[in-house]
Amino acid sequence: MRNRSTVLELAILGLLHSAPMHGYELRKRLNEMLGLMRPFSYGSLYPCLKTLADRGAITASDATDDGSARRAKIVYRLTPAGTAELEQLLGEAGPASWEDENFDVRFALFAQTDVETRLRVLEGRRARMAERLDLVLGAINRGGPTDTYTQELQRHTLEQVQREVRWLEDLIEVERGSRRTARKETRAPQRAGLAGAGASTTLTARIKEHA
Repeated sequence: MRNRSTVLELAILGLLHSAPMHGYELRKRLNEMLGLMRPFSYGSLYPCLKTLADRGAITASDATDDGSARRAKIVYRLTPAGTAELEQLLGEAGPASWEDENFDVRFALFAQTDVETRLRVLEGRRARMAERLDLVLGAINRGGPTDTYTQELQRHTLEQVQREVRWLEDLIEVERGSRRTARKETRAPQRAGLAGAGASTTLTARIKEHA
């Protein structure tokens, strides 16, 4: 995930993995995923779709004609090559995956990511935010600007970073619990349903708490 276009490609592949979509629905879902996190330009969508189609990751075809005079909608589908590319991207857990530019999209696709990779991404993000917390605290402790507005901005930034660190620590705890549960389920399959449901409920509660 080297740049913005690759982040958008990952988001598109992840959405099409769930189901084929026509352009309007894909734009809507991308806006839900990306629009709340960063500005999303619709003008960047179709060039990205063309790039993915040119390298065989997706296909584009007309929807079934209903007999009306309306123009047929183009439906986009993931190909086997696109599925393999998605799996490769979701398996990456290096520094790029936990930076600001990429982390939100990676987190939005955690349902398609294995627990070990989720943990590496979360732990990397926590380390990055801990570094940021040290920088903010250092700036505050050094005194710095004395005007009220700059001090208020520093306080606001500090609260945001502290909150994300706590949120990440909670998520890591839940994921580690899920990993332990999965290992126990391997030894005792009959208890899988109850244990898995408990972990999922806890994770949902943590995410709602952060929202």
